[in-house]
Amino acid sequence: MLAALREKIQKITDRRSSLQKAIDWIKHHRIPNSGIVVHHKTQNVTEEVTGYIIDSLYRAKEKKLAIDLAKWEISVQRPDGAFVGPGTSVPYTFDTAQVVRGLLTVANDLPQAEVSIKKACDFLVDQIDIKGEVHTPNADLWTLPGGNKLSDYCNLYVLSPLRDAGKKYSVSRYIETAERALNFYKQKADLVEFKSNIGTLSHIFGYIIEALVDLGETDLAKKGLEQALKLQKKDSSVPAYPGVDWVCSTGMAQLGIAWYKIGNHEQARRMLAYLEKIQNPSGGFYGGYGEGVEYFDKKEISWANKFFIDLYLLVKGENG
Repeated sequence: MLAALREKIQKITDRRSSLQKAIDWIKHHRIPNSGIVVHHKTQNVTEEVTGYIIDSLYRAKEKKLAIDLAKWEISVQRPDGAFVGPGTSVPYTFDTAQVVRGLLTVANDLPQAEVSIKKACDFLVDQIDIKGEVHTPNADLWTLPGGNKLSDYCNLYVLSPLRDAGKKYSVSRYIETAERALNFYKQKADLVEFKSNIGTLSHIFGYIIEALVDLGETDLAKKGLEQALKLQKKDSSVPAYPGVDWVCSTGMAQLGIAWYKIGNHEQARRMLAYLEKIQNPSGGFYGGYGEGVEYFDKKEISWANKFFIDLYLLVKGENG
């Protein structure tokens, strides 16, 4: 009872925008001289999320923090160019690509980022086979605590930063490898199928759909978004995956981003409005909300803030 009253008072007295709350959460959950934590109940930092949060912070006019985080990423890069998973020494292909994504954003302000970006991209190219399939040294990359596996189709999200680095630095090998991988995944008949299992959790589905949009495959992305639209409820929520009554906060943001990028700005606004309603007083977001949450229940995950910021900036612009 008392906790609920305090929360109500905080909502009334806290006049910060939802964007500023999300940014402040990130600042509060950065380990000094290190990266951003995985979620609010751990001190383990994540090189992956810190990497792509750099891009979000930079565009939200938090350039100093973005550059500081980029310098930290460069300092922890492995000799082979890779970045590791939280609390491990294991290199992750997906995570490495997301650091590239962030470093590209600050590269013009941080000249030393070029060497790091190229080392990381060389690692990425080495993980993509002749067919175009993206591999990772860690076979258990997409396994959840309960044993369920997430779809490795989200490796599509590796390709944009690889391609963009190739264009920026005129390295044709990066561009050609990204195109080969895109063609590999496009052959998958179920690539944009929003399935009735946690394997295509809306967060994972969001990676796939946004990647397709960014890679110029708008028609494919629209097919996937049509499935999500059919499941949308009157309150604007989209279930974490078909057949459940809970929502994934990150997935909601990512679907909104994809809708905005294909020109459906109204749907993007609906996603943002829903997220602003469920944003915790801390400025963070739990992995899921509703009955039967299977993804980071009651844990405020850092990547939810990343995609919330991205969606906010698209819908409301930098000046909010």
